[in-house]
Amino acid sequence: MKHQTALRWIIPLIGLLALFAASMGLFWSSPGTPTSFTTLRGESVSLVGHGLYRHDTVSSAAQEQAQDAVTLLVGLPLLVTAAWLAFGGSLRGQLLLTGTLGYFLYTYTSMAFGTAYNALFLVYVALFSLSLWAFVLSMLSIDLAGLPQRFSPQLPRRGIAGLLFGIGGFLLVAWLGRIVPALLRDQPPIGLESSTTLFIQVLDLAVIVPLAFVSGVLLLRRNAWGYLLASVFVMKIVTMGLAVSAMGINMLRIGATTSAVELVIFPALTLINLVAAGLLLKHVEEPRPATQPRRVPLAKSPSP
Repeated sequence: MKHQTALRWIIPLIGLLALFAASMGLFWSSPGTPTSFTTLRGESVSLVGHGLYRHDTVSSAAQEQAQDAVTLLVGLPLLVTAAWLAFGGSLRGQLLLTGTLGYFLYTYTSMAFGTAYNALFLVYVALFSLSLWAFVLSMLSIDLAGLPQRFSPQLPRRGIAGLLFGIGGFLLVAWLGRIVPALLRDQPPIGLESSTTLFIQVLDLAVIVPLAFVSGVLLLRRNAWGYLLASVFVMKIVTMGLAVSAMGINMLRIGATTSAVELVIFPALTLINLVAAGLLLKHVEEPRPATQPRRVPLAKSPSP
């Protein structure tokens, strides 16, 4: 695996900082009560008032804590497992590691830009930077030229490409369906709360949606980039789907406004992508370990 030395330093740093950040988000206790806050647009929202996310709205804090729980229970164990497999020379491990790093990159990009300023701001920035460069190095570590030959011909490429198109189309319609009507009414979109802009929708519409469509097209064409990007995308959507599902459940628990998207559609997408990820990894052909040449004993010299 190329760039292994750098990744051996960066990945443990990501793991330790993410463990610290997620634990503080879930377990930091400080006194305080919810307070009312008037946004720049004149809307009244309720801030949590206690804990690490005390300056976030009740809804935002519920989502951030759900993200922290998924990071602790799923993201970190997956990062350790994937790194161990990847450093051992497994292509499955490399693909899994790259997809997992995509989860950390997406998570801490959104935390760095979207969470109300708190004591862990520099930790979020560090995690954003480390995850970005680890993701790039992990992508560069994969032998792109020989990648198509490492997948079995039985891989259901059309089905996986259809899934990618479906996810891209769903996100496109879901977010534009929230943004365009608000623009036409000259009103802020639902869910903006105290944020100055829709940072999650920026990430999804600018990165995730195009990636879904490009990955699907390239996979249908048996392009090497298609195999790589599709693998990374599917594994990223599994973790993202888990996070959004957990957010919906936590928001429902505290009585915050949620929708069928968080409670039904994203759990379904998570299960479907989990199956797709299993199929992708199943059809990866790992190189067989080189066998040692059989040693032929030397003939004994005849006795004089």
